[in-house]
Amino acid sequence: MEVSVSDAKAQLTELVRRAEAGDEVILTRRGAPKVRLVPIVSGDLRERRKRALDAFTGCLKDKAGLQDATADTIADFLYDERGLPA
Repeated sequence: MEVSVSDAKAQLTELVRRAEAGDEVILTRRGAPKVRLVPIVSGDLRERRKRALDAFTGCLKDKAGLQDATADTIADFLYDERGLPA
């Protein structure tokens, strides 16, 4: 959902609730997207990413032909469809 910054002022609480629920909320200025509201991921993000990368690396060692994985393949493993850490 896209909302102008001026309209968002009046409905900020509802927009935050929607973002927390997983809806994509984009704030626009003069029709151009400027900001995306996303929930904060709990826990130590750096440690979670390291564990995910270690798990992915372990998967590569176990599967023939995957040792030459691309950055896109790794990004797909580490991030969800909204671009947030998995």
